[in-house]
Amino acid sequence: MVMVPPPPSPLNQPPLLLQHQCSLLAHQPHPSNWMIDVYWTVIPVLLVHYFQLHPGSMFDFWRSRVVVALTWVWAVRLTHSYFRREKWQWGAREDWRFTDLAQQYGKNWWWISFFAVYLIQQVFLIGVCLPMYIVHSISIPWNILDTAAVAVCLTGITIAYIADTQLHSFVSQNEKLKQLGKPLVPNLDAGLWYYSRHPNYFGEQLWWWGLAIFGWNLGCTWVFVGPLVNTLCLAYVTILVERKMVKLEYRAEQYKLYQKRTSVWVPWFKSSVIQEAKEKGC
Repeated sequence: MVMVPPPPSPLNQPPLLLQHQCSLLAHQPHPSNWMIDVYWTVIPVLLVHYFQLHPGSMFDFWRSRVVVALTWVWAVRLTHSYFRREKWQWGAREDWRFTDLAQQYGKNWWWISFFAVYLIQQVFLIGVCLPMYIVHSISIPWNILDTAAVAVCLTGITIAYIADTQLHSFVSQNEKLKQLGKPLVPNLDAGLWYYSRHPNYFGEQLWWWGLAIFGWNLGCTWVFVGPLVNTLCLAYVTILVERKMVKLEYRAEQYKLYQKRTSVWVPWFKSSVIQEAKEKGC
C-alpha cells in the first residue's frame, strides 16, 4: 500500500513565500508599493490550485471545482476593477495610504514597508485563504451549507462589482466636469451607495465570509478567524477613508450629512428622522 503524504500546512508554502520575498527585494529600488494590490488578485488563485493539485489532497469533486471557479470569478472581478480604476495603466500609482506612510516615516520606510505592507499582507492572504486548504483536505459529499456558501460568495462578488462600477462612473463624471470647469458633484448618493457608504467593502467581505462557510461546513469553525481579522482591518481602513473624505472642502458638509443618514457597510434604509429634517430644511 502506497502512503500518500497529507497536504502541506497552509502556513508553510515555500514556493509562494519565496516568490513573495523575492518580489519585495526586487521592488525595493522603486519607491512605490503598487504591486501589493496586484498580489491580492493573483495569490488566492495560485493557492487554490496549489492545494487542489497537491498529491496529498483529498476533496469532494464538486466542492473543489466550485471553489476554484468562484475564486477565478472573484479574481477576474477584482483585477478588472483595479485596472479600470487605474485607467488600464500598470503600476501608475500606489495605494494612497502607503504614500502617506512613506511620507510619515521618510528614510526608514524602506524597511518598515517590509512589515507594514508585505509581511502583514502575506499573513492576511494566508488567513482568508484557509478555506481553500480545508476544502482540499476533507472529503464529504456536497450539502445544503455548500449551496448557502455559493449564494453568499456570488452575492458578495455581484455587490462589489456593481458598487465599483457605480463608483467608477461617478469618478469619471466628476473628472469630465472638472475638465469643463464646472462644479463637481460632492458625493455619490445613488444606486447601492444610497443604502451604504461602502457597498464595495461590504461585497468584498461577504465574499470572504462566504468562502469561510465552506470550511465551517467541513467542521473547522476556526476558519472564521481569517475573515474576522480581515474585516477588522478593513473597518480601520474605512475610518481612514472617511477622514480623508471630510478633509475635502467641497464635499465635507454633505458627506457629514451622508454619514449621519447612511449605513456604513451593510446596505440599509436611510435614517428616517434625519431624512425628514433635511427635507424640511432643518
